[in-house]
Amino acid sequence: MPLFSSSFSLLRTRVPGRLWAAALCIALPAAAQQAPSDGAVVGPEFVASTQHWLDEAVAKAQAGNPAPLRMEVSIGSLDSRLRLAPCSRVEPYVPVGVRLWGRGRLGLRCVEGGGRWNVFLPLTVKAFGPAWVLRDNVLAGAVLTEADAVEEEVDWAAEISPVVADPAQWVGTVASRALVAGQPIRQSMVKAAQAFQAGSQVRVVAQGPGFEISSDAQALAAGVVGQPVRVRMENGRITQGVVQDTRTVRLAM
Repeated sequence: MPLFSSSFSLLRTRVPGRLWAAALCIALPAAAQQAPSDGAVVGPEFVASTQHWLDEAVAKAQAGNPAPLRMEVSIGSLDSRLRLAPCSRVEPYVPVGVRLWGRGRLGLRCVEGGGRWNVFLPLTVKAFGPAWVLRDNVLAGAVLTEADAVEEEVDWAAEISPVVADPAQWVGTVASRALVAGQPIRQSMVKAAQAFQAGSQVRVVAQGPGFEISSDAQALAAGVVGQPVRVRMENGRITQGVVQDTRTVRLAM
């Protein structure tokens, strides 16, 4: 006799993507039904109690979040060949190191009963929200523009790499590998564009209240927009600034 039905859905609601980062340990009241000695069956009270606890956790995590995701959490079933001792109190928990994001597992342990067993159920967490999806295939090294993607709803949890939801963070970046149409843009797919090579002549700009000065210099390393780079000034002094574009390095004042 199997311990659980073949599958059941625990949650279909809206929660922020950060919820998966919380470590959860659920302690529920006695809800299991006694069964014959060849196994144990968890009744509907157990499922209802779990649902109620998750609803409360979702409400707390969602409070104050301006852009929640629509989460779908589903749990699979145990191997029907398992034979577990009857249990009057089953405690579900999220194992250490398991994130509530994508595919994972949910632990179930008997804390009151004839045997202290511990088993795991497959867990799938989907997180639907807006993301930028590629219109066409993109070659490795190509610079992405606004025309390369369209906004659609996707499952953020389908891959480990985070979705880049803000266009300002991916427009002008370079594809780190060949990309396929229909893929949502994620952090692992793009990298900052190289503005100039080591040894290039650049213009160093220093700006302060009511003034701006500039001078020529030589880049000592390859420059990437938005990243720091060391340069050698005309007088031989070495300093560091932030790459602004293909020709300019700005010094902090």
